[in-house]
Amino acid sequence: MVDYRRAPIPGGTYFFTVALADRKSTQLTTSIDELRTAFRTVRHQRPFTIEAIVILPDHLHAIFTLPQGDADFALRWRRIKTLFTRAMIAGGASFLPRDRTGHTLWQRRFWEHTIRDARDFARHVDYIHYNPCKHGYVSAPRDWPHSSFHRFVSQGILPSEWGHAVTTEPDERGEPSDHQERSTKSLVHPATASRTSPTRAEQDSSKPATNAPSASKLKSKRSAILP
Repeated sequence: MVDYRRAPIPGGTYFFTVALADRKSTQLTTSIDELRTAFRTVRHQRPFTIEAIVILPDHLHAIFTLPQGDADFALRWRRIKTLFTRAMIAGGASFLPRDRTGHTLWQRRFWEHTIRDARDFARHVDYIHYNPCKHGYVSAPRDWPHSSFHRFVSQGILPSEWGHAVTTEPDERGEPSDHQERSTKSLVHPATASRTSPTRAEQDSSKPATNAPSASKLKSKRSAILP
């Protein structure tokens, strides 16, 4: 992971890529219940909203929104990692100690990107939901069980057949680059839907979003559950 200066924004929305040290591991999906418990515990201690998430065998992508006045996403990830590692050790897993800061289950760093606007939010949600297809685990997002895609479908935000023609290409740091979007619906984040001036990216886009659900509709359908 790249070492860079973080710029947390109180109450902001962030995209994350968090990975295990062993990229051949399947620990996250084989121990999905322990991971869920770690998320729930930390969300109870330090609340945050999970806007979208996908869990793959060796890494995960997620979008969090923090409460107003709170920008400490690093503490939340540290606690999630620690609780999951402890659960693995209690279950008999063995990891070599890296140093006094912890064990080698997780990569020390993680990728974080501050969501800028509604278009940026939609682009990263698409990337999250299509990620199991990108890695070749399934042919359609609906076939991967550990994804918020199913919540989006059940709440009427996306159709179950979404994703068959979506192309997402991340850069080397985990952030998706501009991609051709052919989904039947676009997403608007409630925190940015009230913007009246288009962003530069929106001005440059030759294909504006259509059939976007209203901000109130999306906000009413948001859920903080971990898939």
